[in-house]
Amino acid sequence: MFALPGKPPVTLTPAAVAQIAELMAREGAAGFRIGVKKGGCAGMEYTMEIASEADPMDIVVEEGPARVLIAPLAQMFLLGTEIDYEETMLESGFKFRNPNVVESCGCGESVKFRDAPAG
Repeated sequence: MFALPGKPPVTLTPAAVAQIAELMAREGAAGFRIGVKKGGCAGMEYTMEIASEADPMDIVVEEGPARVLIAPLAQMFLLGTEIDYEETMLESGFKFRNPNVVESCGCGESVKFRDAPAG
């Protein structure tokens, strides 16, 4: 596990907690899984899905009624990320404020992460 002791790998704003809890209740879900995959013009995209159960390798972050499951391959990319939910006149959706991102595309759909240090 990549989380620091006593500190969750991601934090949720109150708006994100409310939206995730609503989605979970509506779908009867065990959690809201977030991950990353290759794609988009900057190289990587966030993924989000309703999960019927937690994978044994998921990191589970619970805040109030919201339960976020972080997919194993995404854990190192999401450390320190704040997840928010914003509604504006033109759009609504989850926003990731991720300190590991070094570049994002103009549409905001894909990101490039800082290279991992050589070990």
